Amino acid sequence: MLVLGIGNILLQDEGIGIHLLKFMEKHFPVFPDVTYLDGGTLSFTLAGEIESHEHLLVLDAVELHARPGTLCCYENEAMDKFLGTAKRSAHEVGLLDLMDIARLSGHLPKHRALIGMQYHRFAWGETLTRAVKNNLPLAGRLAANLLLKWEVAEYPPCYPRSKPKLEITR
Repeated sequence: MLVLGIGNILLQDEGIGIHLLKFMEKHFPVFPDVTYLDGGTLSFTLAGEIESHEHLLVLDAVELHARPGTLCCYENEAMDKFLGTAKRSAHEVGLLDLMDIARLSGHLPKHRALIGMQYHRFAWGETLTRAVKNNLPLAGRLAANLLLKWEVAEYPPCYPRSKPKLEITR
């Protein structure tokens, strides 16, 4: 599983994806088989990394026309549709371009999702605006829940389960 944070941490809320990635690394480091990757402002060099994973979770600032800090989670085809209608990035390459490269090469991650947060301001500064910063923990839990859902689907529990033995000690 690849967790890809994208954005520019020098432009306040433009860095939401990177700040959220660091939050995830700090508070949710226990997921097995998860790679946390700082994708910065994106480049074609990320295509190979994306193509080599079955599960891709992207963390980014998004335009939802909502209050700053509002969260969204788009999975699979819903993510593809959102990226196809979203404003294009000013970076060297956009996320849609990377997904198209993976699709054309036949290596689009089977499970993919975008967790986005409505930004407030893109201005010089290394700190997030208040509404965005206050919602980082909620966004982190949303991302962790999605990773957990993927992990459970990947490694289903064995059935029938035996009931745990409870020992009473005095």
